[in-house]
Amino acid sequence: MDKVKIGIICPSEIAFRRFMPAIKKLDCAEYIGVAQASAKEWFGDNEPNEALLLSEKEKAENFRKEYGGKVFDSYEDLLSSGDVDAIYLPLPPALHYRWAKEALRNGKHIFLEKPSTTSFADTSDLVNIAEEKSLAVHENYMFAFHKQIAEIQDIINSGKLGDVRLYRIAFGFPQRAKNDFRYNKALGGGALLDCGGYTIKLATMLLGETAKTVYSKLNYTDGFDVDIYGSAAMVNADGTTAQLSFGMDNSYKCELEVWGSKGFLRTGRILTAPDGFEPTAEITIGNETETVKLSVDDTFGKSIEHFCWCVSDAKTREENYKTILKQAELVDEVKGE
Repeated sequence: MDKVKIGIICPSEIAFRRFMPAIKKLDCAEYIGVAQASAKEWFGDNEPNEALLLSEKEKAENFRKEYGGKVFDSYEDLLSSGDVDAIYLPLPPALHYRWAKEALRNGKHIFLEKPSTTSFADTSDLVNIAEEKSLAVHENYMFAFHKQIAEIQDIINSGKLGDVRLYRIAFGFPQRAKNDFRYNKALGGGALLDCGGYTIKLATMLLGETAKTVYSKLNYTDGFDVDIYGSAAMVNADGTTAQLSFGMDNSYKCELEVWGSKGFLRTGRILTAPDGFEPTAEITIGNETETVKLSVDDTFGKSIEHFCWCVSDAKTREENYKTILKQAELVDEVKGE
C-alpha cells in the first residue's frame, strides 16, 4: 500500500490534538500540510474579520512548528495541490458538503469528521461523486474501531447474558460555551448531529443492517435554535430494540447497557475511550456482579488506517459507502425527514 498524502482543511483543535499525533504513528499515511481559509472563503463578500483571520494564521503556523509540513494560504490552494492525495476535513458539519464536494471534484479522497453532512441527500451526492471517480469517503466515528466493541459483542454471543431483551445507549454532556458551533444552526449544530449520531452508529452496529427508527423526539430549550437533547428507539428485523438518549445540556453519560434474559452488562466510555484508557464492563447475573477488563486501543489511528484501505482497495471503499449512507439515512429518520 502506497502512503496516502493527506492535507488538512482548517487548523482545528481536533486536528492538532488528535489527528496529528495519530497519523505520526502510521506507515500508511503522510501529513503534507494544513490550509487556512482565505478571507473570501471565510467571509464571502462581507467585510472580513481581521482578528479571526490572524488567529487562523497563528493556528496554522503552530501546526508547522509542531509537526512540520506546509501552510496553504487557502482551501483552494490545498485542494488543487498535486502534492496531496486526500483531505482531512474537520470543519463544522454545515460546511462539510461544500468543501468535500470541491475536494472530490479536484480528485481528492475525503476523510470527514462526523457527521458526513447534515442530510442524507448531501451525503448521497458526495458518495455518488466519489463512486464515479473511484475516490474514498470516510466518516470518522472512530469509536467503532475500538476493540471493546467486538469484545462486548463476544460476551453477548456467548449466551452469558441470555437472549438480548434490550439495548440502552446514552451519550450526553454538560452545556459548553454558547459560541460553540454545536449550538449554531447555521453551522450544523444540534444534539442529534453531534452526540446523537454516536448513539445511532452504535445501535446500528448492535442491531445490524435491518435497523430502522420507530420513534424519535428532539427537544428544544429557550435561548437556542437547535435541538438540545433527544431520544429515539430503533428496532431490527428480529424485533430487538435499542433505546437511545442524547443531549448537550445534560449531566455526563456515555453508557451502553445490554439487558438479557439471564443477566445484564453495563459499560461507560463506550463512545469516547481515548488512547491508553482501559475500559471495563460490569456483568450482573442474579445477585453476582463481576468487573471485566476490556482492551486498550487507539481508535483514531485505526480509523485513519481504515481510510487508507478505502483509498487502496475498491471492495473496502464500496462497503464504506454503504456504511456512511446507512448512518445518514438513520439520522434523517430520527430527524423526522
